[in-house]
Amino acid sequence: MNDPFPPSVWERRFERVVEIVPYLTLATSLIISLASPEQPPGGIPRTLALTALALAWILGARTLLPAAVRGRRMAVTAHFLGVLATAALLAFHDPIFVIYCISGFFLAAHFAPSKWTFAAVAATSFVLYGSTLDWSQATPQLIAFHLAIIAVQTVAIGGGSIAGIKIEDRQRKYQKAVSDLQTALEENAGLHAQLLTQAHEAGILDERRRMAREIHDTLAQGLTGIITQLRAAQRVEDSDAHVALALDLARDSLTEARRSVAALRPHQLDDAHLPEAMTTLARGWARSTGVDLHVEVTGDRVPLSPAIEVALFRVAQEALTNVAKHAGATRAGLTLSYTGPVVLLDIRDDGTGILDPDGGGFGLSSMRQRLRGVGGSLEIESTPGEGTAVSATVPALQGNPR
Repeated sequence: MNDPFPPSVWERRFERVVEIVPYLTLATSLIISLASPEQPPGGIPRTLALTALALAWILGARTLLPAAVRGRRMAVTAHFLGVLATAALLAFHDPIFVIYCISGFFLAAHFAPSKWTFAAVAATSFVLYGSTLDWSQATPQLIAFHLAIIAVQTVAIGGGSIAGIKIEDRQRKYQKAVSDLQTALEENAGLHAQLLTQAHEAGILDERRRMAREIHDTLAQGLTGIITQLRAAQRVEDSDAHVALALDLARDSLTEARRSVAALRPHQLDDAHLPEAMTTLARGWARSTGVDLHVEVTGDRVPLSPAIEVALFRVAQEALTNVAKHAGATRAGLTLSYTGPVVLLDIRDDGTGILDPDGGGFGLSSMRQRLRGVGGSLEIESTPGEGTAVSATVPALQGNPR
């Protein structure tokens, strides 16, 4: 398993230094000790023997061990205690070997970060100062002084070692966080490009749907009205009125076709707000169908955003077209209600009703899509033989007054 926080270059170098420090300090102490002209009788053989013991311990308890065993806490503890014990023997034999005792401070890093780091530093300090102190002439004040030095040294070296590891660990986490952030940014860049492509494709699809709705709501409805008027003209002798209405519908359909291509508002909304446009629509519809249509506007009128006005107008247009084509109604009603946070549009008729109000016909689907596009909703209630009620609800988002 890969380590999520691998050692840094500094840590790897420090670990190599810790491995060779016991050899360097032991060799330095031995050279200085052998070079000293004041040697007690039999001192050199004892020095060499104790040095050989210390060297054998370093090799056997650390260097020659397999890497998997070397890193275990038991092996680390045994190695440290052995080094400290041989250092004490050598230092009591020859004080110059306090140099070798210093390696205990480096080996204490193997216990970091934990309380055993402080214990290792304190033990090394006791051996270091205890081997140099003349206990036969030691006074309580001198012992207290050495103890104070040991305490300060333990806190300083142990705390510094732990702080260094903590700082290094924090830096590794920071570097990993930066790396993860960079990876996330690269992934987000890829997702952003993908989303742009999808948005472009969705925009093309939405535009196709919009054009389909516009054609359905304008050309199809206009042509339906023309056909109705021309058929009526065929059944009567005086056909001038029906032909005139057909011509008017044809002109309106042509105008709407041009506006749909240019994605403009219905011409009824060009110079009027929604209530006036609804009244104009209702008057023309009633005149062309012969159905009695009652129009009512309630509440405080406010200028709505163009998108909402267009959506409500097109829904009313589609609903009235459905009444004319399918309902067989004699009466109908259109109510536009301004209720503060929302605007309601209700269209009712006394026709034959709809068998499947939740069906997916193009007209109903077109109305639902238009309303969803402006944050609105559509509800249809119908009972066969008792008429239909179409209710549209949109947020009353206001536009700039004209």
